Amino acid sequence: MINVSDQHAPRSLIVTLYGAYGRFVPGPVPVAELIRLLAAVGVDAPSVRSSVSRLKRRGLLLPARTAQGAAGYELSPDARQLLDDGDRRIYGTPAEEDEGWVLAVFSVPESERQKRHVLRSRLAGLGFGTAAPGVWLAPARLYEEARHTLERLRLAPYVDFFRGEHLGFAPTLEAVARWWDLAAIAKEHEAFLDDHASVLRDWERRTDTPTEEAYRDYLLALDSWRHLPYADPGLPAPLLPEGWPGARSAAVFRGLHGRLRDAGAAFVGVRGEGA
Repeated sequence: MINVSDQHAPRSLIVTLYGAYGRFVPGPVPVAELIRLLAAVGVDAPSVRSSVSRLKRRGLLLPARTAQGAAGYELSPDARQLLDDGDRRIYGTPAEEDEGWVLAVFSVPESERQKRHVLRSRLAGLGFGTAAPGVWLAPARLYEEARHTLERLRLAPYVDFFRGEHLGFAPTLEAVARWWDLAAIAKEHEAFLDDHASVLRDWERRTDTPTEEAYRDYLLALDSWRHLPYADPGLPAPLLPEGWPGARSAAVFRGLHGRLRDAGAAFVGVRGEGA
């Protein structure tokens, strides 16, 4: 069994909950309901309240009243944009062929040098690799999400984007091994497989699907998985090392999503549809 406290921060689980189910609830999610739903994955009420407060301070959750007058929280417009962008990563599939690259080139005045660290960390968090100091790149399909992120953080004035192809001199297969730490990314895929492949095998042997169990296993799997497509930019298979574990971990997540997502929705009380 996964140790929730070790691997799943309450704040992350709340974001995952809204991404999977909460945004499909009509109106705000009542605080009492958040506490019930997070208790099912081992998070106590004080941790829920403090994590919600942090998310509110970050502008991701907005306090609101339900139609019955209960206190609750709904997603801010920025948070909805984040989740919409995330859907394409989390539920999408990597390109089969080289689709070209988007380059982000930034320059920050010395008087605002603290923004350099923010830019680097945000681009890395979006899956960009480093080609040279101040020059970052990613598969071309990540451009829109990167643009949304930098605009939201008011960092767009420091960055220029370009689309292009890699023309050498080193083969692209060798170059991507310099641009990304592929060994570290592979370890993240292996860790996901260690935690969740056996969960999928167990569900595949079952004929019943209790809604609370399905919700718990799905939410924990999604909370682990949703970070991986940001560490791994989804490079096409010909540019990856032989035996790359990303395809296997993606297959496990897709299996859990197909088996458990809709049953978990019944536990939450939303319709069995979504990403």
